[in-house]
Amino acid sequence: MIVESVLGNVAEPDWTERLSNAKVDDLVLDQWEAQKSRLRKATSLGTELALTLSRGVRLRDGDILAWDELTATAVVARIALGEVMVVHLDKLHGESLDMVIRSAVELGHAIGNQHWPAVVKGTKMYVPLTVDRKVMDSVMRTHSFTGISHEFIAGTEVIAYLAPHESRRLFGGADSTPHTHLPAELN
Repeated sequence: MIVESVLGNVAEPDWTERLSNAKVDDLVLDQWEAQKSRLRKATSLGTELALTLSRGVRLRDGDILAWDELTATAVVARIALGEVMVVHLDKLHGESLDMVIRSAVELGHAIGNQHWPAVVKGTKMYVPLTVDRKVMDSVMRTHSFTGISHEFIAGTEVIAYLAPHESRRLFGGADSTPHTHLPAELN
């Protein structure tokens, strides 16, 4: 099956109604595959699919890639978000200005030197896992930043708090917000 365009999204009222009694065949993509305009992959039910989308088209979670009226079957893109490293900067509050500047510059150098995309919201920096978690943890521990700690969480725990341009920076094409109830401390 060749897919050249997106037909709609499961969140659109017309499609929500149409899909309520349909068979859905998911095309599961990771956040990096979702950015590609050319891709060959099998759906969850084994249908071989070739994406040949126009430049600039980014898949979103829930995009409908194919619809068969006779069998009431839809192929739907499902984008699996990866983990995110959360860098906590809140302990820098109350430190001397010199310490805050030094820590911020050193952190920026370490993150930038690895070419890791990042988004800062309040006193937290979010960095998607672009390499193995152990490598990212090692980079952070090696620098031993004063007043800065980090942890790893699922991308689904943070995406609802991001503006569309921020989620694109962290997750590529995965900028739709899955429905989830998030802890208040992420706000």
